[in-house]
Amino acid sequence: MTENPLIDQLKELEQEHRDLDEVLIQLQEKQTVDFQQIQRLKKRKLILKDKIIFLKNKIEPDIIA
Repeated sequence: MTENPLIDQLKELEQEHRDLDEVLIQLQEKQTVDFQQIQRLKKRKLILKDKIIFLKNKIEPDIIA
């Protein structure tokens, strides 16, 4: 744990994003896959990506010169 809870949250989201990536790769390698399940996982992954970007911007906002 760090002193900044946002950084901790960011690390958790990034880990979940990587985990989902692995699950998707494994599912897509199988022949008997549930297309709806893959779509749900991809959607979850996109939501996580948006949250990660949001947190990164909150932690280190872009400075417009």
